[in-house]
Amino acid sequence: MDKGYVQVYTGNGKGKTTAAIGLCIRALGAGFNVYFAQFIKGMRYSEISILEGLSASLGDKRLVIKQFGRGCFIMREPEAEDIKAAEAGLEEAQAAMLSGNYGLMILDELNVAIKLGLLPEEAVLAFIERRPAGMELVITGRYATDKIMDRAHLVTEMKPIRHYYDNGIEARTGIER
Repeated sequence: MDKGYVQVYTGNGKGKTTAAIGLCIRALGAGFNVYFAQFIKGMRYSEISILEGLSASLGDKRLVIKQFGRGCFIMREPEAEDIKAAEAGLEEAQAAMLSGNYGLMILDELNVAIKLGLLPEEAVLAFIERRPAGMELVITGRYATDKIMDRAHLVTEMKPIRHYYDNGIEARTGIER
């Protein structure tokens, strides 16, 4: 790809990770190599299972999936290990980005990692600036900062209108997790 762009999917509505995975599938179908990293998340969500199966069937490392979370800790304060995992994740993603092996990089929940203090905003801004011109970079998660959105070429805000969660419906396997 000659020209890649920076995309941000943010907001309080459902669908940020789902949209990024849809783009992942589209890019793979077009022959791109994809690096998909999840920050915060370390739990086995259903999307990871199918993406790992897809990665195994594609071979040659066309789809690399990484998780840089230690379980879902958003109900507690992050520990030093959570910060170390996020920092190591950003460092590993940067090495992958600079390798020239990927046409699409997805950094899922990176905005939340900034909000929760796992990563400084400045480190992510520097990461964006190092992006090779031919790579598409997708950053997801609630709480995208103004500076992150200012660096993006495309910003989509998922806005909730109605959600069954508000009526006590828990996250369902295969739909929300």
